[in-house]
Amino acid sequence: MRIAIGTDHAGYPLKERFKLELAALGHDVQDVGTAAALPPVDYPDYCFPVGELVARGEVDRGVVLGGSGIGEAIATNKVAGVRAALVTSDETARLTREHNDSNVMAVGARTNRHDDAVRWLRIWLETPFEGGRHVPRLDKIRAYEDLHWRSRQAP
Repeated sequence: MRIAIGTDHAGYPLKERFKLELAALGHDVQDVGTAAALPPVDYPDYCFPVGELVARGEVDRGVVLGGSGIGEAIATNKVAGVRAALVTSDETARLTREHNDSNVMAVGARTNRHDDAVRWLRIWLETPFEGGRHVPRLDKIRAYEDLHWRSRQAP
């Protein structure tokens, strides 16, 4: 699987650990930055590129990291076609895939144990979308997104 990963300074150590884990699992990782824990940087500068890579189909999924993961999920969800979900447990890692077909995982590096986050990453990667009753709900999200994205593009 092709996976884009990005973070601000707060998530940098966890990003490096995730990259090792993803490579060990045989995934192709595209790191959009940041390249160090200092100086402080702004998370949208790394979340938007991850979301855009996912939305364009250049990667299969994305991972965004930061202090809490909250702002990272919000920023990444501004990209049309992205379904970023904040993962905080084994259950949310599983449910975001089964029910929401999330294509971007957001995790807080300061609010979670890194060992837990690595486990959640594996769960998120291995869990398939359930389909069925969830498909019409995602179709509604896509339709809304398409309608409003197009309306913003008009001169």
